[in-house]
Amino acid sequence: MDSVFANIAQGPEDPILGVTVAYNKDTSPNKLNLGVGAYRTEEGKPLVLNVVRKAEQLLVNDQSRVKEYLPITGLADFNKCSAKLIFGADSPAIQENRVTTVQCLSGTGSLRVGAEFLAKHYHQRTIYIPRPTWGNHPKVFSIAGLSVEYYRYYEPNTRGLDFQGLLEDLKSAPDGAIVLLHACAHNPTGVDPTLEQWEQIRQLMRSKGLLPFFDSAYQGFASGSLDADAQPIRMFVADGGECFAAQSYAKNMGLYGERVGALSIVCKSADVASRVESQLKLVIRPMYSNPPIHGPSIVAAILKDRDLYKEWTVELKAMADRIITMRQQLFDALTARGTPGDWSHIIKQIGMFTFTGLNTEQVAFMTKEYHIYMTSDGRISMAGLSSKTVPHLADAIHAAVTKAN
Repeated sequence: MDSVFANIAQGPEDPILGVTVAYNKDTSPNKLNLGVGAYRTEEGKPLVLNVVRKAEQLLVNDQSRVKEYLPITGLADFNKCSAKLIFGADSPAIQENRVTTVQCLSGTGSLRVGAEFLAKHYHQRTIYIPRPTWGNHPKVFSIAGLSVEYYRYYEPNTRGLDFQGLLEDLKSAPDGAIVLLHACAHNPTGVDPTLEQWEQIRQLMRSKGLLPFFDSAYQGFASGSLDADAQPIRMFVADGGECFAAQSYAKNMGLYGERVGALSIVCKSADVASRVESQLKLVIRPMYSNPPIHGPSIVAAILKDRDLYKEWTVELKAMADRIITMRQQLFDALTARGTPGDWSHIIKQIGMFTFTGLNTEQVAFMTKEYHIYMTSDGRISMAGLSSKTVPHLADAIHAAVTKAN
């Protein structure tokens, strides 16, 4: 007898994670994976921060620690520290108890919980997301019951921000619509608005009652400064208006597989914040009951201890600086080869990714001829590069641009 699932079609590979699957099958010694958004050392190895190992050791040595369930909202210390980290320790919203923070399963889980809450309790079911954006964004929001629209963001000709297009599209969005904003280090383009442009975005959004939903996956990882990378979010909180912020500790603490994140909602009053939290619990309980304990305990240990915190900021800046160095080296290597075109966007863009401007055919050529793996839109993870592999990548880009046109 046939399986009751016999007529299920084979699902497509995830376009980002599928890159690694293809890379793993390649037997070339020169193969290079620039697809996945995870930091690598100069030797191409995953990195566990020293400060994380220290914090874990403290947890292991503490015999009073148990493995009991956390509350639905997660670890209280973690939530408190996360809100302070993103909004600033002196944030009036925190002091006035207008912020509710719940621990979630990294950035994706935070977005999903926020989306489910909005689909159930917010009068506008439309969310505007940038074009392009992280491949998982449209899926997370639509499956939660929101309808997804796009606003212009990237200008391929300048490989920079289409600021006029962005403003026009937000102007024509219905009043009250939700708008997803990348807090810093836009994925996949690495193109961010300036603070002056952020101020114009804020004014426009507040004038139309658009609800900001920030995705903050790279705080401290983009510029090396935790405060600088949180500036756009803090501008929106400073005006007294409401906003959502999803946080992930995958990149900035290297806690990828621990799935540590938080969703914070800034409300108009403490009373509203308390009611919002009660409804967030009703979203979370049937989804996964309560979140895991190990990852947030690491984060809380680091954020609560002055010395560990300081050590973390030093290690975080070292990761950010290495990526900035890779950008410079790649730009210099392409300049030295006389590769056709303007490649200055590589050093202007920020964060883990560079949107190279290479097309699908050029990407396919680089994979076939040079064993370099990246997403088909030409996004490369700068964190996967090292001084040793930059020449190989520069050769491949040069060949792709000159031969694969």
